[in-house]
This record gives sequence, C-alpha cells and structure tokens, in this order.
Amino acid sequence: MSVQLLAMALAPLLGLFIISIGNGMLSSLTTLRLDTLGESATMVGVVSSAYFIGLTLGSIFNDRLIVRIGHIRAYSCFAALIATTILFQGMTSDPWTWFVLRLITGWASVGVFLVVESWLLMAADPKIRGRLLALYMIALYGAGLLGQVNLGVIAQTGDTIPFMIAAILASLSLLPIVMIPRATPIVERAEPLMPLQLLRATPTGVIGCFGSGIAIAAVYALLPLYLQRIGMDVTEVGHMMACVILGAMLLQYPVGRWSDHQDRHLVLIVLGAACAVLSLIILFLPPGSPLLVVAFFLLGGGIFAIYPVAVSHAADRASSGAIVRMIQGLLLINSLGSAISPLVISPLMTRVGEGGLFWALAALNVCLVLLFMWRRGKRSEPVTAAPFTAAAQMSAVGVEMRVTEDLAQAVFDHERDIDVVVQEEDASHGQDEQRVQRQA
Repeated sequence: MSVQLLAMALAPLLGLFIISIGNGMLSSLTTLRLDTLGESATMVGVVSSAYFIGLTLGSIFNDRLIVRIGHIRAYSCFAALIATTILFQGMTSDPWTWFVLRLITGWASVGVFLVVESWLLMAADPKIRGRLLALYMIALYGAGLLGQVNLGVIAQTGDTIPFMIAAILASLSLLPIVMIPRATPIVERAEPLMPLQLLRATPTGVIGCFGSGIAIAAVYALLPLYLQRIGMDVTEVGHMMACVILGAMLLQYPVGRWSDHQDRHLVLIVLGAACAVLSLIILFLPPGSPLLVVAFFLLGGGIFAIYPVAVSHAADRASSGAIVRMIQGLLLINSLGSAISPLVISPLMTRVGEGGLFWALAALNVCLVLLFMWRRGKRSEPVTAAPFTAAAQMSAVGVEMRVTEDLAQAVFDHERDIDVVVQEEDASHGQDEQRVQRQA
C-alpha cells in the first residue's frame, strides 16, 4: 500500500475510529441507564430498536444528501447531529424522547459510514480493496472494543459526563475528516435487488442475513440488560461485551476461510447449531464462572460470522453484473432484521425474565439450522466460486468494498464456466436431435 494511499485512507478511518468509540459505548450505556431508571425490558427494546430503524432509513436516503452538499459538509452535519442528540440524551431521562434521539443518531451514524466508505472506495482500485476492508473492520471493531472496555470507568464519572464524552468524541472525529484532500468522490445511487428478487436468487442468503441481523441487534441492544440483571456491575458488563466483540473480530476470518473449502450450507448449519448450544449453556452458567467469558467469546464469533458466510454463499450464485446489487440488498435485509429484533425479543424478557434473551437466541438459531438443512436438501451446494470476504456494519454504497478483484474475477470465471457447460450441453443436445432425425 503506497504512502499516498495510506495518507488518503488514514483520515476517514481515524474519523470513523474516534466517533465509533463513543457510539459503541453509548449503545450499552443507553440500555444500562434505562434499566437503572426502572424501565421494563420491553421499553428498553423499543428505545434500542430506534437506533437500528434509523440505520435502515439512513441507508436508503442519506446518499442523496451527500450528493447535494458534498462529503466534508455532509460528514460535518452528521457528526454535529450525533453530538447534539447525545448531549440532549444526557439532559433528559424520558424514554420516548430517547427513542427519537436514538432514531436520529442511527440515521446520522449510517451517514458517517457512507461518507467514510465512499472516500475509501475513491482511494482504492479493486486490487487493494481487501486490505482497506481489513483496516475498516479493525477501526470499527477496535473502536467498539475500546468503548466497551472503558465503559465502567466512564460510567463512574456521573450521570451526564459519559454522554458529554461521547459527544466530544463525535466532534473530535471532524478533525481528520476536514484535512482530507478536497477532491470530491462520486457517490452512485445504490440500487439493491428487491427482497423478492433476492429470495428467488438466494433463499439461504436472505434467511441467513435476516436471522443474523436479529441476533446481532439483540447482542448490542439487550445483552447489556441481561448482564446487569444477573448481578454484574457496569465494568463487568463492559468487559463481557468486549469479549463478544473480540470473538466477532478474531473468529470471523478463520470461519470464513473454512467456508471456502466446505459446503457453505454445512458451515451455516454448524454455526447456527453452535450458537444455539452456546445460548443454552450461558443460561445455566453461574454469573462468576470463567467459562462464561469463553462462551461469550465463541458466541460473538458465531453470531457475527453467519452474515458474511451467508453473503459469500449468495455470491457463489451471483452473476458478475449483479453481485454488488445483491450484496447491497442483503445488507438491507440484515438491517431490517436488526430493526425488528429488540421489538420482538424484549417483550419475551419482560414476560419470562432476563433469560428470555438466550431462549430467543437459541430458538432463532434452531430455526435457522432447520431452514438451512431444508435448503440444503432442496438444492445442491454450488461450487465455491466466490472467496470469503469479511463483513462489518456498512452502508449500501460501502459494501462495494467487499467486491475485491479476486471476488469479481472468481464470480466472472464461474459464470463463464457455467456458460461453457450450457453451450456444450446445447451442442450435445443438437447432435442427438440430428442423429434421431437421420435415423428417422
């Protein structure tokens, strides 16, 4: 990677890292603070869902704003809006006000992702997109890890100071962005495949991405609530959340590489079964057990790996002209799953207790396993054509970073091989017809 390219990529990645520290911390802090205020698990879920609803809406509409006012001004608007909503959140404790504020924060956050990702796409040709994607994931997951590890220390500063710190970080993230070279990247309108088209093309991809969205949002939004209600303090909650994120960060790549050499349906079945078993094990482990740390690490790796493996499975079936639109569509399916997750799971926690979270995760993963097994029986697994690429939370435009040169070439070669086989079959069929005519 050249020095010039690194200099261009460093500024947006640094801005993303700074703002994501506060966002990651605030996600858990919002849940814990609502529980401390005596709100029910259902209300916690409603407020938590607002952020993911905002992410989904922003993925659809924010690119129009960036085209109109430019990247640097758009980032400034989004970062200022995040800082403002966080400060307002620290000034009130009304849950419905928090719902509105978290909705706006989610909408602005995906705008930040969109600006950063489009800058990176401008900086990179397909040959080095894989390396930039790796740096992007390190920045995103590393920031989340840092925010969770320091959650206890920051929470001890008082009721309002943690919100002030998150707002300060959002404001500071502007500094590297405004120092980016003034060339303006081009943002093309994202036109993802529609859900019905995706369902016809890759039912397994749709099922996996939707289920993964439900599980990931439940971890971010409701796991801190579970941990606090089983007796952990804020510091312990932060450390456990950090274990989950670390598992997601470290295990995604080896699981993906394993999927390159196996039937991806089988990999998805194993992941779903492992997540279901781990969810049940966690239910019966005592809060102070060292095995709980291991279980959360493995659960994070399993839950967060389902989405990229499902996308890679879909890419095995994609044509070279539709692969970007397919991945964009699957991202939106994943976002929809995230948006409804807290709304669906939190009432169960209200009804049966905090353990309802893991009963729901176990049931979800059992359903995924059954659906994956059904699809595997209905249709044989295609030859693995598309090499696995890791995935993190991105915008619809930014997922193009996942379409590396190797991935695009693999899909093109696979498509060409299929065409050759079809031509040979057509030629053989034509010869058979001619032979039959001569015999007649």
